[in-house]
Amino acid sequence: MKELKCLIGSALLGMVLVALLQVSVTQQVYAAEEPYKIGAVFSITGVGSFLGEPEKKTAEMIRDEVNKQGGINGHPLELIVMDDESETPKCILAVKKLIKKDNVPVIIGPTRSGESIAVANTAEEAQVPLISCATSYKIITPVESRKWVFKVAGSDAHVVGKMFDYMKAHGISKIAIMTDSSGYGASAREEFLRLAPESGMTIVADERFDPQDTDLSAQLTKIRSMQPQAIVNWSVGPTQILAIKSWRDLGMDSIPLFQSHGFGNLKNLELAGKAAEGVLLPLARVNVGALLPDDQPQKKVILEYTKSYEEKYKEPVSSFGGHAWDSMNLAISALRAVGPDPAKIRDYLEKTNGFVGMHGIFKMSPQDHNGLSKDDLEMIVVKDGKWALVK
Repeated sequence: MKELKCLIGSALLGMVLVALLQVSVTQQVYAAEEPYKIGAVFSITGVGSFLGEPEKKTAEMIRDEVNKQGGINGHPLELIVMDDESETPKCILAVKKLIKKDNVPVIIGPTRSGESIAVANTAEEAQVPLISCATSYKIITPVESRKWVFKVAGSDAHVVGKMFDYMKAHGISKIAIMTDSSGYGASAREEFLRLAPESGMTIVADERFDPQDTDLSAQLTKIRSMQPQAIVNWSVGPTQILAIKSWRDLGMDSIPLFQSHGFGNLKNLELAGKAAEGVLLPLARVNVGALLPDDQPQKKVILEYTKSYEEKYKEPVSSFGGHAWDSMNLAISALRAVGPDPAKIRDYLEKTNGFVGMHGIFKMSPQDHNGLSKDDLEMIVVKDGKWALVK
């Protein structure tokens, strides 16, 4: 019996040693592999920080998860994050550094439309695929000169179209728009002016303001005199909150107020407080995963991301973190399929069909480097300080 125990003990020890040796060899092989790089440019500081910070956090979380699972085909994933500080010149320098010094085969970001448009030619000239996290349709058009640029946020045309569909269904045909003078606001303003006639909408007031403005009462007072049936504010940052509070303080809350999808962060509802009750906007489904029907194809991945992000960072998910989830996972999927070859990554991204993400089910093509439509958005109303699906 004693000899049998010794034999069993020796056998178990041998198995443990073999297992440890296998782990050691695997780690050595993994460590010896060249890392696969992804460059990222986000507005982590500056006026766009509330957009870029959740993007950075999401991208880093995904990197850590991938590396815990053994990397990409045995290669560790290296994420090189640059902060453009919400400034176009710094964004251009960051993208050039990632391409020329860091030699990345793919870049995700920038965060905002203005910076994304500004660096599109840089990506084209270097022939390095860039997956923007911003919205303007100008980022990926004209297609002939944007062969290397993609984006994961729904276009402003999709958001405007979703708003117009809702308005028409509720008998609204006369609207007032107020847009900030940033690239984000300017692009959307063009879409409102372009799409209104074909949608049966009349724009009775067209007001603009600076993103740094601290008083919007003059614009709203002028809008009230034009007697619109609805008001749309299109901006990001503090002016979103200012528009809501001014609309409420001026007693204009009998006129429905719509916000752009740039309002898609629950922190905005905290800042606006009760004044935001009843505000309407189209949003990506990442914001309302728990409210979706169980057979909605995106619900599973949205809830998984929501759980991981909120447990790690102790804050709610937003559209913006969702942008990083989509762009990061598209880049990883391409690296896994074709390796770190920029041309092959570009071709792979262009053939994306059926990728289930935070902002929709992507179907890209040579004619469409976004792959989304207005049907990938939900109409949302602010109710009791939370998002609610419009019924």
